[in-house]
Amino acid sequence: MSYYIDRTYVRIWKRMRCNIVKKTVCELFAGVGGFRCGLNNIKTLDDFEKKEKWDTVWFSQWEPSEKTTQYAHDCYVYHFGERLDKNGKDTTNYNIEDVDKTTLPDFNLLVGGFPCQDYSVASSLATSKGLEGKKGVLWWSIRETLEAKKPPFVLLENVDRLLKSPAKQRGRDFGVILACFRDEGYTVEWRVINAAEYGYQQRRRRIFIFAYKDDTNYAKTIIDKENYSINDTEENKQEAMEKVILTDGFFAKTFPVTKADANRLRTQILPKEVGEVSDSFQCNFENTGIMKDGMIYTLKTVPSYYGKQITLGDVMETGVVDEEYFIPEEKLYYTDPSVTHSDETEERLPKKFRQTWQYLKGAKKLLRESRATGHQYVFSEGAISMIDEEDKPARTMLTSEGGFSRTTHIVKDKQTGRIRLLTAAEAERIQGFPTDHTKYCLMDGKIVEMPLRKRRFMMGNALVVDLVVDMEKTLSVIFDNEN
Repeated sequence: MSYYIDRTYVRIWKRMRCNIVKKTVCELFAGVGGFRCGLNNIKTLDDFEKKEKWDTVWFSQWEPSEKTTQYAHDCYVYHFGERLDKNGKDTTNYNIEDVDKTTLPDFNLLVGGFPCQDYSVASSLATSKGLEGKKGVLWWSIRETLEAKKPPFVLLENVDRLLKSPAKQRGRDFGVILACFRDEGYTVEWRVINAAEYGYQQRRRRIFIFAYKDDTNYAKTIIDKENYSINDTEENKQEAMEKVILTDGFFAKTFPVTKADANRLRTQILPKEVGEVSDSFQCNFENTGIMKDGMIYTLKTVPSYYGKQITLGDVMETGVVDEEYFIPEEKLYYTDPSVTHSDETEERLPKKFRQTWQYLKGAKKLLRESRATGHQYVFSEGAISMIDEEDKPARTMLTSEGGFSRTTHIVKDKQTGRIRLLTAAEAERIQGFPTDHTKYCLMDGKIVEMPLRKRRFMMGNALVVDLVVDMEKTLSVIFDNEN
């Protein structure tokens, strides 16, 4: 009798296991694999030897500006290997716009840090081209993938400026994205997250977007818990969606928040057609929100975190650093180190002064002239710290990291006290990647080293892996309940 019962339980258990949604992933705009490292909690190079919890069935990484090399793709392949489409063809290094999305293997989670150059903080909002920009149009490749493969879950990352672009029609671009999701039967949550506000080692603000099909168990669970009905009163629907935003939703479960003082939930309906959104839609999106059944619910929130704070000093090298990272004394200062301003309104400083870090990071008043009109004006900018503070999280890294740029980090070496740039490994650790993750690439079947400038570029273009590690815990629970 006992044997029979045991056999019965085994058969039931097997059937149940077969119905659980597989943790299969497609990673678009993959870079060097930030999402993949985060989903599989890859923290050291030794972790690459472990079996991955999430099976990435296909990925895409192609950099159109690179004519002869594809370092990001080749670094990804070095660590994770190739992935073939349904036709047995490797299209992972093709222009994603040219890939037939119906040939992709089936998957249940679509992830990607879709290109953000057109929204980058490195350029002014007024000149941002948004979805009309050269790389902004790649959003439509994501939409094509949604249409072709219909994944139940989607997790995307972008710069927070996406919520405000373009300047002349704020909120249009994000509205278009929400409308595309709505038309494909998704509910969408979003949150602007500063990694440092949840204890991590970089003050990097990014928007994360979590979308899920309305027929998933997760969607039904949310509806049941909040007692939501599309036919309910607007007041009751607002109350339900506010609970999702503050306590019960994907981001609330992962990164706790509280409502900002005196802030109220705002609502706005999406126009029925994507074209109408593009033509006339505007919205003052807050840092947190949800779109359900074509209605936008948005609220300003503040982080609720009281744990440990990792700092720049915690990820810096303590041993010997290669001489190439140190800055010669003559390149540091053109005058007394205490000087933080360089007023050039009356007279241009000599070139040798302008080629110092002191000048670059100092406050300026520069007399300039418009090429178009000949109009003269004074350009001014404030001073920033010459040496980055070790007892705080690092500033946001940009793709210009390591170059002669105002935003480049300068640190005091722990062993010698000399002034230097960040090492490639420090840049990796600031983003939460394993040390030396970007050191090697597999290029045409040969292992080659990635140039230092490219390693820094990759990190400036990457996401904070630690945040994805945290989100994976919530995703795992969601997937385990999809059967």
